[in-house]
Amino acid sequence: MARIAVIGAGTGAMTAAARLAVAGEKVTVYERSASYGGSVGRHEHEGFVFDTGPGLLHLPAVQRDLFVKTGKESLEQSVTLTQVDPASRHLFADGTAVSLPNASRAGVAAALDGALGTGSGARWSDFMDRARDAWDRSRRPLLEEPLRADHQVLGRDPYPAVRQRRLLRPARQAATVAETGAWELADPRLAALLDGYALAHGLDPRTAPASAALLPYMEQTFGSWYVMGGMRELARAVYERCVARRVEFVFGAEVVRVVEKDGRAAGVELAGGEVAEADRVVLGVRPRPGLVPGQQVWGAGDVPVRAGAGAAGRFTVLLSLRGAREAGTVHRTVVHSAQGAAEQEAVFAGRVAGHPTVTVLRPDDPATRPDAEHEAVTLTATVAPQGPVDWRDAEVRQRFADVLVERAGAAVPGLRERILHTEIRTPAETEAETGAEGGAVPPPALAGADGAYLHPGNLTRLPGLYLAGGWAHPGGGLAHAGMSGTLVAGLVVEGDGFRGSR
Repeated sequence: MARIAVIGAGTGAMTAAARLAVAGEKVTVYERSASYGGSVGRHEHEGFVFDTGPGLLHLPAVQRDLFVKTGKESLEQSVTLTQVDPASRHLFADGTAVSLPNASRAGVAAALDGALGTGSGARWSDFMDRARDAWDRSRRPLLEEPLRADHQVLGRDPYPAVRQRRLLRPARQAATVAETGAWELADPRLAALLDGYALAHGLDPRTAPASAALLPYMEQTFGSWYVMGGMRELARAVYERCVARRVEFVFGAEVVRVVEKDGRAAGVELAGGEVAEADRVVLGVRPRPGLVPGQQVWGAGDVPVRAGAGAAGRFTVLLSLRGAREAGTVHRTVVHSAQGAAEQEAVFAGRVAGHPTVTVLRPDDPATRPDAEHEAVTLTATVAPQGPVDWRDAEVRQRFADVLVERAGAAVPGLRERILHTEIRTPAETEAETGAEGGAVPPPALAGADGAYLHPGNLTRLPGLYLAGGWAHPGGGLAHAGMSGTLVAGLVVEGDGFRGSR
């Protein structure tokens, strides 16, 4: 039985902890905050309950596999999952609106034809066919295997961009999300739809590789799911599974240094000076200077952290509303910006966007409100992290929150008049609560762009030290972080030659 020290209690780290405990290892999780879950948080106010992290679950097979492999109770026996249908409603700058059904390619095409005009559905379906090809080409090395030493193979974009011939000019092929939207989808509303997927994951459509087509493909193929009671319930279920497998949690325990002995990781040092010895260490948080001796975290060909270094943050407004949630209300509405390029320029240049894309979440969940005559609504926008923008500035916070409320009014009739209470959360709060520099949220890993959107591999240069969670391969998001924890557990149990489950 090996002693495993896990740093951080995010969902990726807890996934690794549960799987390692089932394999017979003695696992202790050290978490700097007072609770588990990392970015999957909860805010409560006078009977209103809000998620402060992800609001929906995609690719639930990752969590289902975790529960199957670590106990008798399935995921569905541990939480109540509901499919969100329609999956999303989109309001475009020209006033057009479309609701997209959940996990139905044909239904999405029909909805787009009906709202945007004949031919729109076919263009989107053709794009999704190419996205499926990209998924088939990259799924295993990008998501299901530890990052290979020859990761340069993932530097090639798997998206089969359409080769477009032009009169008296060289043919062209889309290399970025923005180019895919402009050249292949050929409708500014379809382009905004695609850009929105990238932006929601903290990616700049102007520079993110065309392989980001995997993001709408995964959502529209595997569906969108909500956990009744809020997504925090999923974190609770994973935590309880860890406890049932005899994982020990130490909260309020900030790890300041990974201990090295005889050239390998040998434990962790806590803020109070206490050293906890271990045979292996799993780093489930974003590596920061001084945490690892010599910063020996990079491995598998020394992947840079460009994707993490340029990550965006989230600005969230939690609204307690008077009045019932009207019948037929869509769970998620995206209000697209009329100034998409300017928004992207502002966010990724470290400024406050004047006309942001806003996601409005209105769950039909009695657990989120005091009674049927009230409603809990969450507004979210992708923003620059703390640092380039001072999100602690009260005036900056309030002004941007007002912008989000104003724009969300297109999705929630009479919104401003219904507000009872407002809670504002910015990257500054994310940084304080999770320790992530600037409150940045890790994007998912993508193939292409010469590997610029990959994350550091799960193996490191320091023997006995492993990386799990959103800041490691294969990147951020609930599904990706869960995959990361699974890969780490496999590497620890089966050794460095582990190539993923088949």
